[in-house]
Amino acid sequence: MARQSISFTEPNDEWLKSQVDSQEYSSKSELVNDLIRQARSQQKQIDWIKAKLEKAEKSGYTDATKEQILAESKSDLHG
Repeated sequence: MARQSISFTEPNDEWLKSQVDSQEYSSKSELVNDLIRQARSQQKQIDWIKAKLEKAEKSGYTDATKEQILAESKSDLHG
């Protein structure tokens, strides 16, 4: 695993310490890695939504209801 040296603002450092102190995480490194995983997952979802919006903008008008559009999107999302 790669080792890094990073600096935090005081409020962020205090928040990290409080999470470790509450035994939610065993270390700051574990917490930071979890936050990065969450951010990567969110970015993946944002990219998916953005691609869908771009595709929709290019496809033009539809007669589908919002319920039909939502059902199709959920179907696409869950495979």
